[in-house]
Amino acid sequence: MKVYLALLVIAALVTYVATPVMRHLAYRVGAVTTARERDVHTVPTARLGGVAIYLGLVAAIVTASRVPFLETVFTVSGAAWAVLGGAGLVCLLGVIDDIYDLDWMAKFAGQVFAAWILAWGGVQLVTVPIAGLTIASSPLSLAATMLIVVIAINAVNFVDGLDGLAAGMIAIGASALLVYTYVLARDASPGDYSSLATLVLAALVGACLGFLPHNVHPARIFMGDSGAMVLGLTMAAAAIIVTGQVDPEIIKQRGALVPAFVPIVLPIMVVAVPLADMALAVIRRILRGESPFTADAHHLHHRLLRFGHSHRWAVAVLYIWTAVLSFGTVSLVFLGVRYAAILLGGGIVVAALITFSPKFRDALALALRSSWVRAAEALHSATPKARGRRSTGRSGVDTGERSTASVEGGQK
Repeated sequence: MKVYLALLVIAALVTYVATPVMRHLAYRVGAVTTARERDVHTVPTARLGGVAIYLGLVAAIVTASRVPFLETVFTVSGAAWAVLGGAGLVCLLGVIDDIYDLDWMAKFAGQVFAAWILAWGGVQLVTVPIAGLTIASSPLSLAATMLIVVIAINAVNFVDGLDGLAAGMIAIGASALLVYTYVLARDASPGDYSSLATLVLAALVGACLGFLPHNVHPARIFMGDSGAMVLGLTMAAAAIIVTGQVDPEIIKQRGALVPAFVPIVLPIMVVAVPLADMALAVIRRILRGESPFTADAHHLHHRLLRFGHSHRWAVAVLYIWTAVLSFGTVSLVFLGVRYAAILLGGGIVVAALITFSPKFRDALALALRSSWVRAAEALHSATPKARGRRSTGRSGVDTGERSTASVEGGQK
């Protein structure tokens, strides 16, 4: 785990440092999002943040290729390089779109080609762990892989509408999937915890965390299509690796601790919010007789804003739903079905109250604010510097009182 955490930090640092560079470059090349009627932001904002995210992924995976612990990940197959290749292609596609506004058909064709690169490089859905089903047909496996990748790319792209939303949601969901893949790798091969899925997820979480400080409201830079598509493709690649290449016998050996459906359900729960947003948008637009790719202001985050949530609270609500669904599902690994169901049910109730009850939301915000203030005051009073100031203050008062007494004694 130390190796994976180190790679996560590397991705975060590279992304964090590269983001301001891309912000300045975006203004120079004209990759700037103007304030449109359907947008939430009110001032022109630079794009191309996705390039910094991709650079963080590259730094982490290239570094991992030099780590002896992860040597087998790169010698067994070229899947890690296929992930970087596919992500690089959609990143380039997004950069071109951020500058020149590509037609949706061109973007779709590029997404399909990037998904093919992934499949060609070894990232393919070959088994379904829930029943030990093997996809015997190579064309069917290729088609299933490409379909999953394209759906994930567009799901993340659809939900990327508020400052910090897409990066935060992917960081939360990928963290849950990272925990699961690490436990799965540990049980599959005791003594050798190397895992391509865990490596990719560690790099993905790090890149998202490195980008978030620049992207939280009010954002100084957007990730643009170059970032949203990279996040979607990378998340899909990790999900396919763990879902389609898990040995069903390993899952059966764990008995009731990890039900056989977890490898399929967990990746879906990780991207459940973006998938729901995309499905609703497609249905809504088709019913209106419009193209499914037509932009509008009726996404989930837009509805939360109209419901009365502030920008930050709308993002927090979607964070909470992502955390509840993804970590609630991964809790099956540690708690079993009964307790995991209780935890998931309780989380859904709390998330629903925060979403639909402004009074509960405001009370929670007040409680959190009060707890932060108390914690800050306690920390401040516990610091040696603060104690020193109090001590100095008391000495000053005592000295002042003695000086006054001496003066009064002299006058007498």
